[in-house]
Amino acid sequence: MMNLIVGLGNPGPRYEATRHNAGQLVISLLCRELGVDLKDSRFQSSSAVTRLEGTKTILLCPTTYMNLSGTSVKSCVDYYKIDPDNILIIHDDLDMPLGRVKVIRDGGAGGHNGIRSVINCLGTTQFARIKTGIGRPRYGEPVEEYVLSSFYSDEKDAREEAIHLAAQACRLITSKGIESAMNQTNCQQLNDLLGG
Repeated sequence: MMNLIVGLGNPGPRYEATRHNAGQLVISLLCRELGVDLKDSRFQSSSAVTRLEGTKTILLCPTTYMNLSGTSVKSCVDYYKIDPDNILIIHDDLDMPLGRVKVIRDGGAGGHNGIRSVINCLGTTQFARIKTGIGRPRYGEPVEEYVLSSFYSDEKDAREEAIHLAAQACRLITSKGIESAMNQTNCQQLNDLLGG
């Protein structure tokens, strides 16, 4: 069995630390924890094959722009013959506050162009997702500009906490399954927000 974990984002230094690249920030953290580099440039991506919680896993960041992410994911899925049940996509979510992390399976694109592209290319919604909240614009910025901007200066701690929580969720999904990861991650974050 092989798992595929994908961090959505846009390519290049210009977008590296922006809100829309939250998924790729999680992959970067996993790479640091595992001591691997995304050296493989096949599948219109940067990727690496490693082991996560004892399971052979591909970590992948598409190098297409966000709205074409699905072409990269599908190329990798087709090459390795990966079942949708073994695919995990990490992405930002405008409708959740920064610091919230939610594990889900199935569901529509919810206005996210990267997820829409993945669903269209794979022809299914039956894959796991980790949604990392980025919140809504504070200062009336257009959404398109907001998601492609860096986090506000006072959001650094919450951003780092969310990235670590999402990376932990990747490990939980891999080692204990999606239901267990949903129970632990989704509730844990709610408790954190309530000061529990």
